Amino acid sequence: MKRLSKITYIFAISSFVLVLYLVSNSGIYHSTNSVFAQNSSLTIISLSNDNKLIGASQFVISPNPFTGTGNYTIVDNGPDDTEKDKDGVITLSGIKNGNYIIIQTGTMQGFSVDQIQKTVQVNNSSGVVTFTDLPINNAVQTSSSRSVTYTTKFECGSIYAGEGPLRPGHYDTDISLFNKQKFQTQVLWNSVPTNGSSSNALLMKMDSETAKSITCKDIRNSLGDYNENFIEGFTIIDVPLDSMLNSGMVTSSTSNDINILDVQAFYTANALDMLPHEVIVDKISFYIIQDQSGKIPANMINKTLDISMPSGLNQISDTEKKVKNALARQYTLSDDDLTKIVIKVKDVAVGVGVLIDDHAISLSTVKPELGS
Repeated sequence: MKRLSKITYIFAISSFVLVLYLVSNSGIYHSTNSVFAQNSSLTIISLSNDNKLIGASQFVISPNPFTGTGNYTIVDNGPDDTEKDKDGVITLSGIKNGNYIIIQTGTMQGFSVDQIQKTVQVNNSSGVVTFTDLPINNAVQTSSSRSVTYTTKFECGSIYAGEGPLRPGHYDTDISLFNKQKFQTQVLWNSVPTNGSSSNALLMKMDSETAKSITCKDIRNSLGDYNENFIEGFTIIDVPLDSMLNSGMVTSSTSNDINILDVQAFYTANALDMLPHEVIVDKISFYIIQDQSGKIPANMINKTLDISMPSGLNQISDTEKKVKNALARQYTLSDDDLTKIVIKVKDVAVGVGVLIDDHAISLSTVKPELGS
């Protein structure tokens, strides 16, 4: 009887170990131990606007899901795609856990790439993202395109008379650039003034998700000794795709809408006949002691009055005459009337004022074009 109990105990222990082994290998048992962790995977689906699968797509994943650093390019039905029998479905297995940014860089001829980058989190599971590509008319392969170009107008400086169709005033341009990509971008830009020679191209490096600007001062500097009061023309901003080939971020595209940067041109204009400037103002306090013209109201006599008037720097002026001229304008007094009026200046205070600024602003979003 004791022998039978011992055999039963051994059998029970053996059965428990066997069950534990089978459960752990079936993936039901979860543990933070890497030995028992499920394999993580990432699936990228490419669809048309009518929800049909589209093959021949290409994507860049950041960071590399296998190494955790750098960027990784994957092509539909490529070597690492475990779904080679399904066009439009890419699956990467055995990848590291993490957050990934995915950008579509190529698709089937006749469609444009989805411009919206996708973010997915993978944590011992399968992450899935979907891209929707729209058809384009008369689509052509643009894999030979070597750059993305942004062209914007600039107007810089002051107009004092009838130099052109613009009103006299001061004009300024600020071209803002934002690198919305997850990688460094190289930018070449140059200025082309109207009826003038183009400047040399200048290199600008932009780190991921950073912004820079090109101002009127930068444009003038690029043109060298350009001393005209007012200049206008175009600024050409060029993003070479070759600079991104080695990083794997851009290899080919079939869309003429690829947009590496956000580029906006901000214009300001002050269209006053005279530019805003500081002026000296005299505040004059005075009394009207006597009025034999009878044209000034009686309650204004022997009462402290004041008036503010512009004054010139280092100029000698007759303060009493200024006040009488102001009275003449307000009460329609003749020269003979002014001789019958006696005033006394009590005090003169000097201040600084600014002319009203007739200011206008506008903002323009610059669309990209693919160049050869």
